[in-house]
Amino acid sequence: MSSELDTVIGFLETVHPYDSLPRDELARVAGCFSRREFEAGEDVYRAGEPLKGLYLVKRGAVEVTDATGELISILGPRNSFGERGLARDGLAVTNARCTEASVLLLLPVAEYRRLVSSVPAFERFFSRGRGGEARSNDLSTRKVGDLMAVPPVTVEPGTSLKAAAEMMRARHVSSLGVVEDGAFLGILTARDLVHRVLAEGLDPALPVAGVFTRNPVTLAPGDLGSDILHVMLERRIGHLPVVENGRLVGMVTQTDLTRFQAVSSAQLVRDAALAGTVEELAAVTARIPRLLVQLVGGHSPHEVVTRLITDVADTVTRRLLALAEAELGPAPVPFVWAACGSQGRQEQTGVSDQDNCLILDDTATEADMAYFAALAKFVSDGLDACGYVYCPGDMMATNPRWCQPLRVWRAYFRGWIATPDPMAQMLASVMFDLRAVGGEADLLRALQDETLEAASRNSIFVAHMVANSLKHTPPLGLLRGFATIRSGEHKNHIDMKHNGVVPVVDLGRVYALIGRFAVVNTRARLEAAEAAGVISASGAQDLIDAYDLIAAARLEHQAAEAREGRKPDNFLAPTELSDFDRSHLRDAFVVVRTMQSAVGQARGART
Repeated sequence: MSSELDTVIGFLETVHPYDSLPRDELARVAGCFSRREFEAGEDVYRAGEPLKGLYLVKRGAVEVTDATGELISILGPRNSFGERGLARDGLAVTNARCTEASVLLLLPVAEYRRLVSSVPAFERFFSRGRGGEARSNDLSTRKVGDLMAVPPVTVEPGTSLKAAAEMMRARHVSSLGVVEDGAFLGILTARDLVHRVLAEGLDPALPVAGVFTRNPVTLAPGDLGSDILHVMLERRIGHLPVVENGRLVGMVTQTDLTRFQAVSSAQLVRDAALAGTVEELAAVTARIPRLLVQLVGGHSPHEVVTRLITDVADTVTRRLLALAEAELGPAPVPFVWAACGSQGRQEQTGVSDQDNCLILDDTATEADMAYFAALAKFVSDGLDACGYVYCPGDMMATNPRWCQPLRVWRAYFRGWIATPDPMAQMLASVMFDLRAVGGEADLLRALQDETLEAASRNSIFVAHMVANSLKHTPPLGLLRGFATIRSGEHKNHIDMKHNGVVPVVDLGRVYALIGRFAVVNTRARLEAAEAAGVISASGAQDLIDAYDLIAAARLEHQAAEAREGRKPDNFLAPTELSDFDRSHLRDAFVVVRTMQSAVGQARGART
């Protein structure tokens, strides 16, 4: 074996996914690479040119720009590029230029495609998507890590029996993990306290060391729900510690299994529809985090997860409307309660505020407004009590501006379209996502049809809406990094809402405006844009894949927080991700930035 080949093998052993190949296969693949040297300022390829293969930076730096010349990223050693073009039609979709003297390794097209089609690690790495269909939510096929209570409640062996019992009562648990110096020793259950302490007349001041069960049966987070069922049935036990590397990481009980099987969107919708008070509705929405954990743990697509969570919010809203009318009497004129924002788009996650408005029939009189003000307050206060906090921007039906007859709403939209100043752009962006939740949907349908037709014909308004859509940018830094928040509570985190999904939401809204699509869901807008030719099939697929990955990463982060008993938020630390996930998340952001640049250039966005 030549020293040059040895050098390439040694280098590839430090690069993922080549490091996953068996030694013999790695040597064969290394022999397929050719070495290319480039001077500073020399082009590797230009957008539209046929690609010779996949490039891997061995030494130096490569600047990647989009077709308009806007910088996307600067790549260093161990970074690959060219895969996007190879996955499509073999033509480069970006420009690549060496910014310093560089050595690149080139993997021929045929060998690259062979690896992607035959080696799962390569397919996952270069597809940029998580792929895979949603798995069953059947309990037996779920991972233990998705079912366990986290974090577990623990005591040390020297803790008194009385203190242990008090802790169980205070924390509402029926078992405690016993640990010492971080190492798991065993488990103490309420049954132990009854049968081994009370029944034996033991002194409650004694330590748990003489009572707890040592070396119990345990499971690992990666085991299946079927393992829990089999062990509990065979051993006739109701508590299973979950242990990883000798440390207690969770606890699974029969109650957890019952709760898991009881939590479904259908059950929550049913319970909300039957609720008789705001307090009962709040008890229903308190189960949403568990639903989120269950759906994400079952690898349900993000658009399914958010749709099911939104269905619960819709039902809660309609139930509040019914409770309000029971208290206030029937509405004096027809109306529609419309949701905007994430609820309007059916994209709610584990953390959502409320955005809503009331559109009244034009027969409404000034005297009727007091009724609708009371209705709006009842429903908005109820939503807040259920966890849908008041909108920070006061975009709610309780604001008299957003509780008006249809004729006033028509005037609003006409004014925003005719004079698209920054405030008008912001308001139009929110209101284009309106969806009827309760009342007479026809009131909103007519308004939307008229507005979409007028707005799409106004090229100046469209240009301003495009410009508004570019204000939220993906968190891309140079040198293959992320532009994280620089200070404050969320320092070194990415805002997965405003810099993650919102840029795609904004693009979807612009495509819907251009194509005159009535749908408000973001993914449906992207699909409609592809079908209508508003964007190319390849561009649409890239953007949909990127959106799927970003939205899924956001939900996985929220589900992880919910599993650990924390309130879900939108702030993700890149350091919490694996190298694999960081690489693909950044690639997804690059796709979004490229599509933003394309729509800005094509539509002459005004600033």
